[in-house]
Amino acid sequence: MAQTDTLLRYRPWRGTPHGPLYASVALARASLKLMFRRKLLWGLFALGLMIFFFFFYAQYLVVWMTNQLSTETIRFAGIPVNPRNLTRFLDRLALNGTTHTFGNFIWFEGYILIIVLALAGSVLVGNDFFHGSLPFYLSKPIGRWHYILGKCLAIGALINLMTTLPAILLWIEAGLLYDWQTYYFDNLDLLLGIIGYGLVLTVTLSLLTVATAVWVRRTVPMVMIWMGVFVLLKMLANWLTIALQDERCRLIDLWNNLYLCGLWCLQADPATIRPQPQPSYGEAWMVVGGVIVACLLYLRKRIQAVEIVS
Repeated sequence: MAQTDTLLRYRPWRGTPHGPLYASVALARASLKLMFRRKLLWGLFALGLMIFFFFFYAQYLVVWMTNQLSTETIRFAGIPVNPRNLTRFLDRLALNGTTHTFGNFIWFEGYILIIVLALAGSVLVGNDFFHGSLPFYLSKPIGRWHYILGKCLAIGALINLMTTLPAILLWIEAGLLYDWQTYYFDNLDLLLGIIGYGLVLTVTLSLLTVATAVWVRRTVPMVMIWMGVFVLLKMLANWLTIALQDERCRLIDLWNNLYLCGLWCLQADPATIRPQPQPSYGEAWMVVGGVIVACLLYLRKRIQAVEIVS
């Protein structure tokens, strides 16, 4: 009985108390642990790694084939291939460590990323509303925006894990394949551009993910909405651009707007962007900024409507 009585006694907190911002970090850490328990997430990460390894080895292949251009043919997987023909095909992806190398990589990673974010939104945010867990969080000494910050930090970590970090590794590989003593110093702006691109994706997509999850809450509606935003609107934007001969129709394609903002961070020449024509960088930034403001206003309205149990 004495041992049981000791265990039931109140034990005061002996650590150093921190502010509510640390609660956001703890909330993000717990959210990431919850996500990493999902086998589906690891499967999606594996698909993302396939895209990364394609760019990783293709960069090496381009350098090797450039050195083989003096010969008429080379044997690739036992088949004689003209190196010039294969080089032209790979040049479309700009696998030469330049601006469009990293822009194209993040573009293709986006197809896997939208599924990851749909899963993350329903698991990390939608379930809190569906199961009534949000009033419990808000009853603690943290504010509503600290809750949103914690969830955005967790989602942002997933975004950078699939886009920014692999792109930085591709930048490091490009320096090792070429003259690293000049590449790293001459292309330091590319590294800063990759980080800036990742920051744009982190802020925009994390807020959009949380806002969408607050609205629909479940995984299947999340996937349907995100596929509509990033796939159907892309198809509609391409069709309207061709039909109306107006490049501003592409502004309804959010992923293309984020792509343009990322290329602006990478200091890409607008004339080299494909497909053409494209809206200006300024117009893309206005749309992305509008999406961020709309998400903040919507979250402010919905989170404030939650009753807190003291």
